[in-house]
Amino acid sequence: MGIREIQHKGEWEAFLMQCAEKTFLQSWNWGEFWQKIGKIWRLGIYDGDTLLGIALIAKIRARRGTFLLIQHGPVLKNSDSKILQVFLGELKWIAKEERVSFIRMNPLLKQTEENDALLKNLGFRLASMHANAYDATWKLDLVLPEDGLFGSMRKTTRYLIRQAQKNSDITIEKSDGIEDISRFAALTRQVAKRQQFVPFSEEYIKNEFEVFAKDGKALLIFGKYKKEYVAGALVIFWSRIGFYHQAASLSEYAKFSLPYLVQWEAIKEAKRRGCKLYDFWGYVDPDKHSSHPWAGPTRFKMGFGGRPYEYIKTQDYPLSWKYWPTAIFEMMRARRRGL
Repeated sequence: MGIREIQHKGEWEAFLMQCAEKTFLQSWNWGEFWQKIGKIWRLGIYDGDTLLGIALIAKIRARRGTFLLIQHGPVLKNSDSKILQVFLGELKWIAKEERVSFIRMNPLLKQTEENDALLKNLGFRLASMHANAYDATWKLDLVLPEDGLFGSMRKTTRYLIRQAQKNSDITIEKSDGIEDISRFAALTRQVAKRQQFVPFSEEYIKNEFEVFAKDGKALLIFGKYKKEYVAGALVIFWSRIGFYHQAASLSEYAKFSLPYLVQWEAIKEAKRRGCKLYDFWGYVDPDKHSSHPWAGPTRFKMGFGGRPYEYIKTQDYPLSWKYWPTAIFEMMRARRRGL
């Protein structure tokens, strides 16, 4: 068993197509996105010529420390401890060469005592914050026809969609043009100001959109009221999954329910493109964690049908004393944000 760098997009994407648990954060195109920011590695774990797993690794330089980041990876055919051990050995060698203070990853392994123990026995510890990617999400199986999907929604959700559809002042606009990123970014800035969080920069959103749009895998869906753009979503379609990755809406137009109509249009678009699943991107149990910032958005997502998927929490592998000030800083910041 050994590790080597994968050079061909076809091999990488073909392996991921076989895997059930995956997101575009391990896609070839996401690596193209990260390369605009910094250094990456695309590693394959092999048994002879048989590919057992892949990992997209990014080197992150932040004020809180320099580290290796593996978002929603590594992606493995099975969670064999020997495979993870070989992979960790390679990560530690890269970390030493790059002089980073820790490794952070959150593979999409089910949240079980066995999987928690698997990572703990390898030397990982629970991270103080997530890896800029979810640890749990809400997914909708798209096997039903459109009318079946609509019928499986919560009654209130169906009603709000119908009301928006009947309103002649409301229209939906779809775009794969990079020029419309400015419009979407402006919406996110207004929402961030209202909710007091730091949004992704326009350049970040543009770079993400660009690498997927060139393959026809990204779409902006806008909801307009009397020609004003008041809601929008950036949706990624990859490996037969639709991802509701980013969204924004103006609160002063909340009574018109445009986010519901935008979401429904995104689900229908995923269905038309042959997607088998729709990933709403992020979930917390709103009954157990009613004060969590994601509780409200989760209730919104749950109205469309589907079920939760919960994975092991983000894990850190400390490599030097420099890790611990970072961990303390992140823990304090997470508490301030109510996460």
